[in-house]
Amino acid sequence: MPTVIKVNRNGSYRVEGDFTIVDAEGVEYGLAGRTAVTLCRCGHSQNKPFCDASHKHHGFEHTPTAFNLPAPAPKPAA
Repeated sequence: MPTVIKVNRNGSYRVEGDFTIVDAEGVEYGLAGRTAVTLCRCGHSQNKPFCDASHKHHGFEHTPTAFNLPAPAPKPAA
């Protein structure tokens, strides 16, 4: 199953499918077989990077609307 990341209204990022999550050192989080998790985007979770629904108590609001990013800038020649 391909990975899908959904930006939830006024809440978390939901990640579903075949994925791994690693920390800054490249060490993988143990997900206990989960194929879906929610990741914090409000910054208030006590269980970062995972969502603990703190956004509901801190007034986090954002209504996501998909848009197209511009093409990346060309890399300088080596």
